[in-house]
Amino acid sequence: MKILLLGGGGREHALAWNMKERGKGSHDLFIAPGNPGTADCGINISIAITDFEALGKFCLDHAIEMVIAGPEEPLVKGAWDFFHQEELKHIHFIGPSQFGAQLEGSKSFAKAFMERHHIPTAAYKEFSGDQFEEGLEYLNNHSLPIVLKADGLAAGKGVVICASTKEAVQEFEEMVVNAKFGDASKTVVVEQFLNGIEMSVFVLTDGKEYVILPDAKDYKRIGEKDSGLNTGGMGAVSPVPFATEAFMQKVVQRIIEPTVNGLHQEGIHYTGFVFIGLIKVDDEPYVIEYNCRMGDPETEVVMPRLQNDIAELCLAAATNTLKGIKIESDPRCAATVVAVSGGYPGSFEKGYKITGLEPAPANSIIFHAGTKEHEGLIVTNGGRVLCVTSFGNTIANAVATSKNTLSSIHYDEMYYRRDIGYEFE
Repeated sequence: MKILLLGGGGREHALAWNMKERGKGSHDLFIAPGNPGTADCGINISIAITDFEALGKFCLDHAIEMVIAGPEEPLVKGAWDFFHQEELKHIHFIGPSQFGAQLEGSKSFAKAFMERHHIPTAAYKEFSGDQFEEGLEYLNNHSLPIVLKADGLAAGKGVVICASTKEAVQEFEEMVVNAKFGDASKTVVVEQFLNGIEMSVFVLTDGKEYVILPDAKDYKRIGEKDSGLNTGGMGAVSPVPFATEAFMQKVVQRIIEPTVNGLHQEGIHYTGFVFIGLIKVDDEPYVIEYNCRMGDPETEVVMPRLQNDIAELCLAAATNTLKGIKIESDPRCAATVVAVSGGYPGSFEKGYKITGLEPAPANSIIFHAGTKEHEGLIVTNGGRVLCVTSFGNTIANAVATSKNTLSSIHYDEMYYRRDIGYEFE
């Protein structure tokens, strides 16, 4: 099958790796724009993920049969809608319509959807700039802590947990009045704080049927023991030890099935991934957020554990043949540890030479995230630079192997958390 994968981060490298390994060479894979890691799995093409005209022309010129969207940006900007023009609609497209992508693109849309379909989530209220005074009054009477979320996309950094009313008021003003997150925070969702432990569930659906991929737990904070600023993700583990069969049955009955049924009932076109960010509170699951694509860095543990070819699963979703497909998972634990640039998630330098990437040990996979090739060298090109995924009989063993592999890799100002999976040791 001829496939075009959109994106150039660690998630896309993991997706490409799965297609190469599980597909056993049966796919012709192109990645736009890709990175030095994805170049080992297919052919990188220099086209931006939102240049729909150029992507469409490439697909026609190269007889592409399926397009898989990695990140959320092209989906929220209407990639599915573009690819359903007459001359392109014969190409299978994995990702929801622009309207469906609001599940991620708009927190208020997602919360209203959950409310309509009785999906357990935190109580909330939303406020825009012209409701500033009303918002202040609401915050002054809200229990602590208070969660503020920018309504739109904010590169994974639009959520702030405020310990005091003063902090919440300041943050609310920064978002709504001073446009801290640009257009994303024109509307702010104020949410009840839920105290529990988080995890990620991944569903692939054709809008009616679905399969559940291996679950994962990621680590967002920059510092050890989940301290410091939020990031795009510093590591992940799979499977999640507390996601027992009984707990997951609740997730299926109360969250996954109402979500998929809700999409179908509302006539929302949705062929693709639903990432459900959950929190377990007193053994009960609640939805924190939806994403309309796979998570990053969770994909870097989900794809290695997934024994199925993700391309074949996507084709089944596109052709409405998901029913009856059995998901096979590696029984071992997988852990990924992300190496970032010094200063991330704030300002950081790029262009540092990376050494020690070859060869990867037998039980580890090195996924590129923010790297590029420059004058024959692999150099840093982002905040999250690369991650190492390893297998083990326990999470602690898998994490230890990843850290051991990372100890042989070097670039200036390299940093990674050494406590991924700490609560499961």
